[in-house]
Amino acid sequence: MNLLLATRNDHKLREFARLLGGIRLDPLPAGLEAPEETGETYADNALIKARAAALATGRPAFADDSGIEAEALGWRPGVRTARFAGDNASDGENLAKLHREAPAGSRARYVCVIAHVTPAGEEHLFEGRCEGTLAAEPSGEGGFGYDPYFEPHGFTCTMAELRAMDKNRISHRARAAAAMRDFLAGYLRASERPSA
Repeated sequence: MNLLLATRNDHKLREFARLLGGIRLDPLPAGLEAPEETGETYADNALIKARAAALATGRPAFADDSGIEAEALGWRPGVRTARFAGDNASDGENLAKLHREAPAGSRARYVCVIAHVTPAGEEHLFEGRCEGTLAAEPSGEGGFGYDPYFEPHGFTCTMAELRAMDKNRISHRARAAAAMRDFLAGYLRASERPSA
C-alpha cells in the first residue's frame, strides 16, 4: 500500500513510516503548498490538509494535527500548541511558557487526530491520546516539542527520556496511527473479497 502524507516535514515522515510499518509513504509533492491551518479543532486542521492533498493529487491522503493540553490551563494550548508563545515561537520558547504557566504535577495529555481522505471524498478520522502529568523540570534529549516536560502515565520519566519502542507504543500519534492502520487493513481485505 502506498499513501500520501500531507507534509514535507522529514521528522513526521520518518515517525509515521515507523508507526505504519509496511505502508509506503510519499511526502507532499514539491510545489504544492500546504494550506493554512485555520480550524478550531485538531480534526478541522487535519481535514483541511488531507482534503487539499487528495484534491490536488487525485490520491488518497492523510494528515494529522496534534497538541498538548494542560488541565491547569483549561486544557490549553490545544490547537495552538505550536504557536503557544507566539506565531513564530521556537520549541524552546513554547516549552518555557508552558513550564512557567502550568505547575508541576498538573494533569496533561497529548492528543492527535489523523484525517484520511480519498479523492472520491470519503473521510475518516482517528484519534489517539496519551495521558500524563507535567514534570517538575524539563528532562531528556529525545523527542521534540513538549516531550521533555511531559511524563506519561505508567512511567517515571518524561516522554523525551522514553525508549523509542515505548514511545512508539504509547504516544498519542502511535495510537491514532494504529487505529488508521487497522481501518486500512480492513478496507483492503474488503476490497480483495470476490463479489457475489
